[in-house]
Amino acid sequence: MERSTRVSVFESDKPAEIQLIKSKLDDANITNAVENNYLTFTTTPTATSLKVMVKLEDEKKAFEVIDAYLQQNENQ
Repeated sequence: MERSTRVSVFESDKPAEIQLIKSKLDDANITNAVENNYLTFTTTPTATSLKVMVKLEDEKKAFEVIDAYLQQNENQ
């Protein structure tokens, strides 16, 4: 079984924002997964950071999709 390397392409502590990015990647046919990590010790113990992970070979395409989304939102 071949195991591919996954990389983080987007991080946020806002689940709604993560879900939006995830759906944009889904629309672009980029396989992705959300990982949930605790933030550093300087934050509250309940604070978590959500990461959108993609396969290494999809990283460039994923960044293009995310950049387009972020630029679109910035101009509104």
